[in-house]
Amino acid sequence: MGQLVVAKIGTSSITDHQGDIDVAAIAKFASEVAARRAAGDQVIVVTSGAIAAGLPAIGLGGDRRPGDAVTLQAVSAIGQSRLMRVYDESFAAHDLVCGQVLLAPLDFGIRNQYLHARGTLQRLLELGVVPVVNENDAIADDEIRFGDNDRLSALVAQLVGADLLVLLTDAPGLLTADPRLDESASLIEEVLEVTAELEALAGGAGSARGSGGMASKVAAAKMASWSGVRAVIAGATRPGVLADAVAGVAGVGTVVRPRPQRISARKLWIAFAVESAGRIVVDDGARRALLERGVSLLPAGVRAVEGSFLADQGVEIAGPDGAVFAKGLARTGAAELRSVAGSRTAELPEGMVHEVVHRDDLVIVP
Repeated sequence: MGQLVVAKIGTSSITDHQGDIDVAAIAKFASEVAARRAAGDQVIVVTSGAIAAGLPAIGLGGDRRPGDAVTLQAVSAIGQSRLMRVYDESFAAHDLVCGQVLLAPLDFGIRNQYLHARGTLQRLLELGVVPVVNENDAIADDEIRFGDNDRLSALVAQLVGADLLVLLTDAPGLLTADPRLDESASLIEEVLEVTAELEALAGGAGSARGSGGMASKVAAAKMASWSGVRAVIAGATRPGVLADAVAGVAGVGTVVRPRPQRISARKLWIAFAVESAGRIVVDDGARRALLERGVSLLPAGVRAVEGSFLADQGVEIAGPDGAVFAKGLARTGAAELRSVAGSRTAELPEGMVHEVVHRDDLVIVP
């Protein structure tokens, strides 16, 4: 039986130095997807490039890339159809049909939207279609701020229960150092667990045309690992890279092994896709209860409230020492929470929610 593969390719891998779509690069990628299909695997494509494709069409390519979200949203609307036209033609050369699916991280936090997204992707696969997923940049400003498709691809991998997530980039994988600064830099072939040291090694943003960089690849691989999905970070220009990633060929790139403990899609979304708008400091008793018993956070355990978050926004949860150990969605705003911090449930104003962060909306983060 074949594998279900989510293959993500970044802007820098499918555009030239001027920011124009590189038709040959997409054709190469499409041919590898077609080869996996012929071998019995199913493949979902996650692609970046809509903004990069739209910029040259209105004379804003190169160093003239705008920085404001509204213009970037408009440019993505211009570029999305141009990007899909190239994918349509590239897959048609292999007698394959592709279907566009536009998603945003919010689609993974609302149950109905999550189920609709999964149903659509599964039906496309059943119909023999190659789903081509991209961010819904044109209407989701939070998604523009979210910044890249790497994390989105990890969420998709969890959504469909993928066997493998392949993150294709312009580097051969995660290296021991920046090769531009250290000639002895070598490929890290296998990662058992993504640590803070490894994340620091991944560095910052990538090219001017892309928005991710190796740091976001490592973050996405970590998300996949938490979902029980094997991830491979590899070079998009490597011949047969998808086949080698599926087969587990040594040296194909950086392989990140799945963790034995998995978390739900909603908690994965909270942990990695929701921006924190503030911080709640709890006492040691509350910290132990959250870590050891998996309970909800109550006002009685709250010692300090930082920031001006609103209900349903993301918050970090820290212990008395200031170390963050959890993340969640607040059920009450910062101002209201400050007024009841340390209060027992019986002392709360009538009608106020009892949980500061419900256990279903709380994730323990190492």
